[in-house]
Amino acid sequence: MADEVVIGLPELTDEQLLEVIRAGERAARDHVFSKLPPKKVYDVGICIQVEGTKPLTVTVDVELRVASSAKVNPDELAREAAKKAMEAIEAKLRELALEGGGGA
Repeated sequence: MADEVVIGLPELTDEQLLEVIRAGERAARDHVFSKLPPKKVYDVGICIQVEGTKPLTVTVDVELRVASSAKVNPDELAREAAKKAMEAIEAKLRELALEGGGGA
């Protein structure tokens, strides 16, 4: 069920990879807390793996533990948060490709 997006990236520095990962983490966390107040969220686990260079493979996994009183399906919310993370990562990679002269 993996989607492939070809962006045309230049080689990324470690700092740029960290920017990409942070953008994904922030988007996932923001999505979770836009749906639930912090007191209803016991744990948020966000794992973003970046492998290779050409092609660059990004995997996002979000795990949630929420209060039983929370009126959401935690698995569904985790999937939504992972999707938001991927969208933010893709946007950040496109921004870096433009800065680096790669073709989008």
